[in-house]
Amino acid sequence: MGRSSSRGMLSASCLCGGVQIAVSGKVGPLVYCHCSRCRKSSGAAFSANVNVRRAYWRFAAGEELVREFESSPGVYRAFCSRCGSPVYSRWDADPDMLRLRLGLVEDDPGRRSLAHFFVGSKAAWFEIVDSLPQFERGPADHEAEIAERLGHRDPSTQRPRGPGGDP
Repeated sequence: MGRSSSRGMLSASCLCGGVQIAVSGKVGPLVYCHCSRCRKSSGAAFSANVNVRRAYWRFAAGEELVREFESSPGVYRAFCSRCGSPVYSRWDADPDMLRLRLGLVEDDPGRRSLAHFFVGSKAAWFEIVDSLPQFERGPADHEAEIAERLGHRDPSTQRPRGPGGDP
């Protein structure tokens, strides 16, 4: 636990330990999502997520414990059927990407959060007090600003992926 992922290796597991995930490559931008669906699925003020290419994702154990729920058309949220831990979300529109719930990660992903998204629907009882950028909507609605923050000229190169509306 607490290891650095300088070589691009991450371990993750659910609360009961039944679902275990190994990530073998570099992960995408880390984001905090305040949309109502992430809040409800995590039971918290926001969800901390990171994109992982399917090619880098491997279930080390417990794949059979994972269940998916279609929270909106084409958007699926996966959880452990034994303990209820949220595991990932995925989109039909981007089949090569999974959005890992960072609460499961046992290692340092080597990244820090890019921004807070969907602050327009954040919990009224939660106050954001850090200095990270705050965006009213999702990453697709703020491509130019995100690209500038990441230092990319082309906003489509390495943006955090996700639906353009409340996931």
